[in-house]
Amino acid sequence: MTPFLDYYIFNGIPIPRPGRDSTLRQRVVELSGHLAAVDDRYEDWADEVGVDFGPLDEDEKQAKIHELDAVVAHLYGLSRENLQVIFETFHDNWDHEHRMNAVLEHYDEWAERLEYEE
Repeated sequence: MTPFLDYYIFNGIPIPRPGRDSTLRQRVVELSGHLAAVDDRYEDWADEVGVDFGPLDEDEKQAKIHELDAVVAHLYGLSRENLQVIFETFHDNWDHEHRMNAVLEHYDEWAERLEYEE
């Protein structure tokens, strides 16, 4: 086995490519950017990306992670049922119920918002 992954392998993995004006793309940038910019060392980068920086308390951090999961699910075109099956099927010795419910709540909010935008 080699420690390197071939580019050919990654070509087969479907990755959403939303346009720059996509509401979902913009929200992924906001959420992931703020989650990554944990302190003032990231101030310049956060300014460049256009996101806030600084520490988040654990509740804020988890809420952003849950919303990010939901937004990414929408980008991949997953239905609510698909997302629920993923949580119910692919967990290993951890209680997935709380996270699943939080993600599904964000998923539903985004589904409504996206329907309204159409």
